[in-house]
Amino acid sequence: MNANVPVKVKAVSASVGVSQAMVSVFLRDVRVAFRQKQDLLNPLLFFTMVVTLFPLGVSPEVAFLKQSGAGILWVAALLSVLLSLDHLFRHDFDDGTLEQLMLQPQPLFLLVLAKTLAHWILTGLPLVLLTPVLGLMLHLDGNSVATLCLTLLIGTPVLSLIGSIGAALTLGLRSAGVLLSLLIIPLYIPVLIFGTGTVAAAAEGAQVSGYLALMGAFLVLALTLAPFASAAALRISLSNS
Repeated sequence: MNANVPVKVKAVSASVGVSQAMVSVFLRDVRVAFRQKQDLLNPLLFFTMVVTLFPLGVSPEVAFLKQSGAGILWVAALLSVLLSLDHLFRHDFDDGTLEQLMLQPQPLFLLVLAKTLAHWILTGLPLVLLTPVLGLMLHLDGNSVATLCLTLLIGTPVLSLIGSIGAALTLGLRSAGVLLSLLIIPLYIPVLIFGTGTVAAAAEGAQVSGYLALMGAFLVLALTLAPFASAAALRISLSNS
């Protein structure tokens, strides 16, 4: 029995070390983002501008906005997240921090997960919090706005997780933003379809539990696979740079 004690102590200390490393990476990314406020505000400004200008460029009719408002907000949120993905690993790549992360004893995929979580907290979550105001501006009713916020709360982490794979693959390449868009947008389409479909079903009074379950499955699948894919892509990008 005493022989198992050192093994248990090592396992506990290793788990504590991994959690501390993830928290440190998360807090560092948050601090760096608040020092570079333009990178923090650009997605929010872009989101607001797209939603605000869309009725002016297409149609300001209330019936049209009620019908297409959820799609407008989802597309604007998708593009806003995509706009911020290029900075997910770029600054760490430029200053050498990314190489230091790869040399750490902790698994790289967990550190990538911490960075992706920080990206969602700084980009995706503010979009969700801003959605009710813009939803009311597009004449969406309260039930549709609540459902829209819920779908964005589930869907925007999926956008960040999938986007981290593209950001890692295009790291250090010329025209990385264009390549990132070509790689990631096709993978975003299922999330966009089910996100807008959930709001449309709620507006018609139909059950939305099936839609939400599928979006939850997308989130679980992205949480399970995306960090491993992003870590592998980072190793490939750094080995070729």
